Amino acid sequence: MAAKASTSVTWHRVLGLDELPEDRVKSVVAGHRQVAMAHFEGRYCALDNRCPHQGGPLGEGSIENGWLRCPWHGWDYHPCTGKPPGGFSDGVDTFPVDVREDGIYVGMAASRPHVRTVADVMVETMVNWGVTHVFGMVGHSNLGLADAFRRQEEQGNLTYIGIRHEGAASFAASAYAKLTGTPAACFSIAGPGATNLLTGLWDAKVDRAPILALTGQVDTQVPGPGAFQEVDLSAAFGAVAAWSQTVLHDSRHAELMTLALKHATLQRDVAHLIFPNEVQTLSATEGAKPSGPEGRVPSLEISPPDAAFAEAMQRLRTAKRPVIIVGHGARFHMGAVTALAESLTAPVITTFKGKGLISDRHPLGCGVLGRSGTPIASWFMNEADLLVVFGASFSNHTGITPEIPTIQVDFDPMALGKFHSVAVPVLGDIGVTARRMREELGKTAATDQRSEIADRWKIWRAEKVRRLHDDLGRGVNSAAVFAALTDLVPENAVIAVDVGNNTYSFGRYFECTQQSVLMSGYLGSIGFGYPAAMGAWAAAPDRPIVCVSGDGGFGQYMAELTTAVKYGMNITHVLLNNDELGKISKEQRADEMEVWQTSLVNPNFAEYANLCGAVGIRVTDARDLRAAIGRALAHDGPALVEVVSDPELI
Repeated sequence: MAAKASTSVTWHRVLGLDELPEDRVKSVVAGHRQVAMAHFEGRYCALDNRCPHQGGPLGEGSIENGWLRCPWHGWDYHPCTGKPPGGFSDGVDTFPVDVREDGIYVGMAASRPHVRTVADVMVETMVNWGVTHVFGMVGHSNLGLADAFRRQEEQGNLTYIGIRHEGAASFAASAYAKLTGTPAACFSIAGPGATNLLTGLWDAKVDRAPILALTGQVDTQVPGPGAFQEVDLSAAFGAVAAWSQTVLHDSRHAELMTLALKHATLQRDVAHLIFPNEVQTLSATEGAKPSGPEGRVPSLEISPPDAAFAEAMQRLRTAKRPVIIVGHGARFHMGAVTALAESLTAPVITTFKGKGLISDRHPLGCGVLGRSGTPIASWFMNEADLLVVFGASFSNHTGITPEIPTIQVDFDPMALGKFHSVAVPVLGDIGVTARRMREELGKTAATDQRSEIADRWKIWRAEKVRRLHDDLGRGVNSAAVFAALTDLVPENAVIAVDVGNNTYSFGRYFECTQQSVLMSGYLGSIGFGYPAAMGAWAAAPDRPIVCVSGDGGFGQYMAELTTAVKYGMNITHVLLNNDELGKISKEQRADEMEVWQTSLVNPNFAEYANLCGAVGIRVTDARDLRAAIGRALAHDGPALVEVVSDPELI
């Protein structure tokens, strides 16, 4: 038994009396420190677990011929003294041990006060900028940064959500930004962890969502020869990141984080910081202060140029059948846009990414235009004599016609007339421009189109009712699924949708009231739905969160259901399972090809959900839809409704 140490030592019970046999070694934790415990020649001994050469865990080694051998490179140490043979000086520290009636104790000196690090300064700067959530995976090359997150989380300034795949982290952060307009962070190790982020970062980039990517990296003196998990991250992120920098020993660390968040926020793009392993734990300069947004971010409420505005107003006042089209870029300005529409009694159509920006129950709401849309929207666009487009990209998926005179309003000059010439391109903040249009509108020639809108909705709703009864004997049809969801999903819900036929059907059949809709717009990335629902839950935990996906999309990130269980995320997932990549099969047929390699082998997803600790419900009959969805929505936590669906009845 070792002698008692002074009162400055704290004793930690690390083993039971019968846990470690003679001539064996084991890694244990004493306080915050890993220790190699050895049982040798009747004594219990405690050594520093870290080999001084490569950091090998001595507690995972073995005692051979009286020596404790490092498992990584075979160097030997005495199991009790920590000294190597031959009189070498590269030994390991030892710690006092006390064998008591209830177990083996190791004495540790009182912990030294934490010394503020470079990572601390940079994470404090993140917090000052309003970043409240980080989605990521802790690993060997980002531990210093992770420890800084931990300290901020313990102070209540930050929420960290540990995911199962880094791709889910970047999708979740992208969805968070799409919903709130403010950046969240995604976080990874070097090498494969960092490259796994790229798809979600591209999703954020092409949909103009601000996002912060933080990646670990190998030590600064290692890159070049091909170190373990070494990837040239500057090159790998060069195309996706609007701004990417490596954090160095002598960087202005707070300013680096401020520049990253300024680029993400103002450019609505990807900002990226690379953290070499050893830089993260460097002591911060004495007195180093975090930075913040004060004095760094101007007001973006820019009024349109007078000449363009005057021309737009002249066309607005003389149009007889104006139609307003809103895209995702108008999502934070719909009060002003809707007020303008009401002054004109003009139909309001949305792009697919803009679905839900105006209620389908509003007298002027006409649903979605384009491939995922309704016949109501396309009818009113075709009957219009003027289109007024706010925050839309004119993608071919939407199909905004170039044949009708168009006023286009956007904050980005490159978006104006991007694909074809428009009659009046107006550069300005959407909310400011729409408010000014309404204030200066005066008398117009516009026809009141509300009765026509009501008639068109009556025709379409009757058609949807007829489709409810379609049955080919292969599963539930999509019209029935989305009729049930229309009736049951709360008005204040956030709905994250994936990619595929399920998403087209959602756009066509589901009628929004006040729900917010999230999707992978321009990238159209399968697998987006469930991670996006996680991001939505983080951004709006008091709102009901609903995910709609197919079996193909959920299959890519289905392990994240365990993440939802871990954090108690209140997500209701409606999964349309047709054992097929149905959208791809449809495209193959449209191109007069054989349907090939689109079939899927799936588990029973409801049983899988139950195994993960969520609620899983399987529906094979449309008559059971409402009860199943209602039960899932009522559950306080993650729930999954698997609907066996017909791939043809979409």
